[in-house]
Amino acid sequence: MSDCLFCKIATGEIPADKVYENDAFFAFRDIQPQAPVHALVIPKKHIATLNDVPEGDTEMLGGLLSACRQVAKK
Repeated sequence: MSDCLFCKIATGEIPADKVYENDAFFAFRDIQPQAPVHALVIPKKHIATLNDVPEGDTEMLGGLLSACRQVAKK
């Protein structure tokens, strides 16, 4: 999606302080953190809302949780 802020961050069009990256997900530090450690983990594939995740796409959701776990370990 060309006007999506998070898509632009994931592709490197907008710079971000990267914390973690794999083929499907990208994690970066929040520019206005609300806690001492505040990172956002996003899919590289554009998904506007949780309601837009295809029914039964447990692989993507599981991968997101796994990426969050990796970020939390760091």
